[in-house]
Amino acid sequence: MSGTLNKVMLIGHLGDEVKMHYFEGGNCIGRFPLATNETYTNRQTGERVTNTDWHNIVVRNKAAEICEKYLSKGDKVYVEGRLKNRQWQGEDGNTRYTTEVHVQDFTFLTTKKESMANAQSSGSSSNYQEPSKAESPAAPVDNSEEEDDDLPF
Repeated sequence: MSGTLNKVMLIGHLGDEVKMHYFEGGNCIGRFPLATNETYTNRQTGERVTNTDWHNIVVRNKAAEICEKYLSKGDKVYVEGRLKNRQWQGEDGNTRYTTEVHVQDFTFLTTKKESMANAQSSGSSSNYQEPSKAESPAAPVDNSEEEDDDLPF
């Protein structure tokens, strides 16, 4: 294969509200942190260990406005996009670097409305959602966490 590929698919929870920046000419950009977790059992101690990775997510224009309107901290979302590296000069004169996921497609797995409804329904420990076609990318991720426990390392 002679081509190249830059593709990222993540399912995670928002670590903060979507921060919007508006530009002259009507364009805008939205940024938010996304947390993904890896859970495994430590073979020596038998303890469950969870590692969290944080990703810088960037959405543009209409997609950013939609994310700002419907997403809030803690909501679960599927994002698909490309990795982009940026560098800039910090106030202290040092060169800073960051890696961002520039979103091309996304699917809300929970929204503000669902989060508020779940918070208000006390006494119910089950937050079952009927699976929809849009949520199908989440299914393989859930199954793989159980399989990770059988790995020899």
